[in-house]
Amino acid sequence: MTTQTHSHSLPYLGYGLGLRVDHYETLLEHPGNVEWLEIVSENYMIPGGRPLVWLEKFRERFPLVMHGVSMSIGSADPLDDGYLARLAALARRVEPAWISDHLCWTGVQGINLHDLMPLPYTEEALTHVVDRVRRVQDVLGRRILLENVSSYISFAESQLTEWQFLAAVAERADCLILLDINNIYVSAHNHGFSPLDYLDGIPASRVQQFHLAGHEHGDRLLIDTHDAPIIDPVWNLYVEAVRRYGKVSTMIERDDHIPPLAELLAELDHARLLAAPLLREAA
Repeated sequence: MTTQTHSHSLPYLGYGLGLRVDHYETLLEHPGNVEWLEIVSENYMIPGGRPLVWLEKFRERFPLVMHGVSMSIGSADPLDDGYLARLAALARRVEPAWISDHLCWTGVQGINLHDLMPLPYTEEALTHVVDRVRRVQDVLGRRILLENVSSYISFAESQLTEWQFLAAVAERADCLILLDINNIYVSAHNHGFSPLDYLDGIPASRVQQFHLAGHEHGDRLLIDTHDAPIIDPVWNLYVEAVRRYGKVSTMIERDDHIPPLAELLAELDHARLLAAPLLREAA
């Protein structure tokens, strides 16, 4: 499998972490090998207070990207103009390298379910999502990244595979992709498809960022929990992603059972070690 080339112009940031309160002080004092940080947008979409004071400190030290969980790009509800205005205001303050959210819906009739719900992969849903992505990008004045989510159910109405749907959204809306390697692995297990088929179906020209994370084994399903170390099969899938897409900004998410920063720095080093020979070959 030959490495494809990228046609978009956003920067390559290297290897980063999701910014979490547990590591605020340590990251500022001993950042180690962290080259950039991803912030959860909603944590800082506020008029003032301590979170923004901390954010300014990190903005001085690291490149930042913004990652949202409440845009609800696939919802049947109208887009939340107030939310988008606050998001745009935060972007003006942070000047992020890019802004991302999830290819999902998170609520209906004004109720936020605080979960990332999957979509039916139909032409109707595709047209709906593409229109909304275009409108969001018009408001923000930039292309956004959409992330694939882990899922535990599928819709009988689906006419496309998940990767066909994601690739079509990116192409028709002219947006980019945040490819979550763990989510591919989790959903592949839960739905019985090949994760390599997924990778093969996503155009490298659209992939701007990778997520890596851990998950939990349920009775029958894998659950995307971000509360454990990355397992070997996910690392192996990351290698295959690097082989296909080349140099892509990579970060590790940990949202629960958060370990000392040193453990996450070791995982970042492992990602570098796995990717290095493939990137040298492609150079």
